[in-house]
Amino acid sequence: MGQLTGRTALVTGATAGIGLAAARRLAAEGAYVFLTGRRQQALDAAVAELGGPATGIRADVADPDDLVRVADVIRERGSGLDVLFANAGGGEFAALGEITWQHYADTFNTNVGGTLFTVQTVLPLLNPGASIIVTSSNIDVKGAAAFSVYAASKAALRSFTRSWAAELAGRDIRVNSIAPGPVATPGLSGLAPDPAAAQQLLDNLAAGVPMKRLGRPEEIADAVAFLASPASSFMTGAEIYVDGGASQI
Repeated sequence: MGQLTGRTALVTGATAGIGLAAARRLAAEGAYVFLTGRRQQALDAAVAELGGPATGIRADVADPDDLVRVADVIRERGSGLDVLFANAGGGEFAALGEITWQHYADTFNTNVGGTLFTVQTVLPLLNPGASIIVTSSNIDVKGAAAFSVYAASKAALRSFTRSWAAELAGRDIRVNSIAPGPVATPGLSGLAPDPAAAQQLLDNLAAGVPMKRLGRPEEIADAVAFLASPASSFMTGAEIYVDGGASQI
C-alpha cells in the first residue's frame, strides 16, 4: 500500500517534465490523479502512461473558465482534493532592454496568476490535512541575466507559499514549495533556438551546479511525493531546494 492510497491529487502542467514525473509518482503511491495540460494529445498520452486511476483535463491555468471546469470535474468525483501540485508555468529569456509588456504579462499571468487562481478555485475542494505544493525555482534567491521576469515570478510564488501557509493553517492545510535547479526537461531545452544551442545551454547550466549535472524530473517528483505524504506532516511555509547545491554552496 502506497503512502497516498485513497487520496486524490491534482497536478497542473502534467504532460511533460517535472509535472508528468510527479503525476506518475503520486499515482504509484496510490493516489487518484487529475492531470491538466494545454495539449489534448499530450494529455491523453500522459494519462495512458500513468498506469493507474487518472483523469486528464485540458486546461490553461491562465484561463479562469478552464480553472472552473477543472474544479467542476474534480467536484463530480466526490472525494475532494488531498494534494495540489501547482506546477504549470514557464518562461523565456529577455534581457532588460528587450523586455516587453507582453513578455511580462505572459510570464506573470501564467506563473503567478495561474498559480494563484488555481489554488483559489480549488480551495473549497481541499480536504482537512491537504497539502498544497507550489513549483518555485532556485532562481528565486539568485540573479539570472536575461531571466529577470521569470525569476521575479518565482520569487512571488515563494512569498505566496509563506502567506498561504499562515492563512490556511487553521484549516489544517499545509503549503510548501519546491525550488528545482536546472532539470533536464523539454521546457529547459526549449529555451534555446536550436539543438546545438540547447546542448550548450544544458552543458553551461550543469557546469554551474556543484554536483556537475542537471537534475532529473524523477528527483523533483521524489520531493513532491514527500511533501504530499504524511512524512512531511509538520512542515508548512517551507521551500525545499532540489538543485544539486546550486543555491546553497
